[in-house]
Amino acid sequence: MQTRRHLLETFVAAGLSATVGKASAQAPETIRIGFSAPLSGPFAINGNQMVAALKLFIEQNGTSLAGKKIELIVRDDAGVPDQAKRIAQELVVNSKVAILAGYNFTPVALAVASISTEARIPQIVMAGATSIITERSPYIVRTFVTQAQLCTPMAQWAAKNGIRKVMTMVSDYAPGYESEKSFADEFKSNSGEIVESLRVPLLSPDFAPYLQRVRDAKPDALFLWFPGPSSVAFSRQYAERGLHTSGIKLIGTGDVVDDQVLDQMDDSMLGIVTTLQYSAAHPSERNKAFVDGYKRISGGNRPSVLAVGVYDGMHLIYEALKRTGGSTGGDAVVTAMKGMAWESPRGPISIDP
Repeated sequence: MQTRRHLLETFVAAGLSATVGKASAQAPETIRIGFSAPLSGPFAINGNQMVAALKLFIEQNGTSLAGKKIELIVRDDAGVPDQAKRIAQELVVNSKVAILAGYNFTPVALAVASISTEARIPQIVMAGATSIITERSPYIVRTFVTQAQLCTPMAQWAAKNGIRKVMTMVSDYAPGYESEKSFADEFKSNSGEIVESLRVPLLSPDFAPYLQRVRDAKPDALFLWFPGPSSVAFSRQYAERGLHTSGIKLIGTGDVVDDQVLDQMDDSMLGIVTTLQYSAAHPSERNKAFVDGYKRISGGNRPSVLAVGVYDGMHLIYEALKRTGGSTGGDAVVTAMKGMAWESPRGPISIDP
């Protein structure tokens, strides 16, 4: 975990206000937003993407809104649900935040849901995709995506393109289960067959035994879902076992070839077909400006789906606070968010009313 000093140096240098430990009483003219992301541990690469997008949004939109000051308090939850819950409690009780935001991974978002409900504070989930997340609290609003939104179109594409037998391989936790089910249900409804469903441990996955089962079964295609950081290990082991020349088509969600890991993967992944709600290559002028700004902020990296989820999440928060005239009552803020629509770097999006 990063030290307190390092956190302060990191975020103060970036022009954000990082509060570590117990905060002083909140001034009436200040709106505090608590931002939680994995800045250490195996998925720190995700947290870095999220924080870079946060920095870009603040740089472009400032820290004044409706006559009040916006203060960001950025904390490291390491992707651990218990740690995220403890941090959320501290943010609500000690730092007096008006909004909780961030949250990579479903278990982390769900761990905080009860705090959001009890405190009547909006929880803006910017990087968690399991459908049940928004059902856990009336104060949760999401700017990411659901797994079904990605997997159902992939199943439809596969059925239309001559693929009849598929094996699925997903991470062994909630988003993986939803990906597996969403794809399988749609694929079978289009006369496809699921040969076998494989679930791989989320942390330190060893794909070798699963890939051997795929090779032995010889399906038409292998459907994949796992978080981006696992993709490098997968692509290496996939090539080592010669599956890139086996004739088994690779399909899945775009997490597998996300921009944050794509440059670390070799040519064995050429030809994979995926679905995702964002690509840094999206040709709109708005996205080109977003990509250029993000590259400058991040030292040359391309933005990922996590980055655009955070960027849109901050847009949602700012626009909602404008609608409420700076009022931070949880019910008023969530009501202002319902049905909101705008042009995102990924294209036109809206919040389900």
